[in-house]
Amino acid sequence: MKDIGRRVHRWRKKYTPEKVQATIADIYDDMAARYEEAMSAVCIMEEKVRQTMDARGVHTSFYVPYLDFAHQIFKLSRQQATSGESLAMAAKVLLDKWAARGADASILAAIRNEVFNVSEPSP
Repeated sequence: MKDIGRRVHRWRKKYTPEKVQATIADIYDDMAARYEEAMSAVCIMEEKVRQTMDARGVHTSFYVPYLDFAHQIFKLSRQQATSGESLAMAAKVLLDKWAARGADASILAAIRNEVFNVSEPSP
């Protein structure tokens, strides 16, 4: 780093509040549409998880860890680099983690299989 003062000065010129605001204004509609799509997908996923838990008699006071588990798999499943066997192995790690925290492994497996259509990884 030759001159920190020069770098800071250039950064301040490059990133003014007005320029940032103009950039955000340009992409706002696309950001809002993607956010709405993502939240719709989350709500649909949560409803499927609740139905899966209701079918297995899980009391509503125990929903939180199962929904947290589902949110983590949802996040993984939306990443382009994680699919197939990689997603199955990551889901298994998450299942083991939440089972170790006291959640019922059979209910976690049902959420993984029925809501996300992710099977047990190959041995």
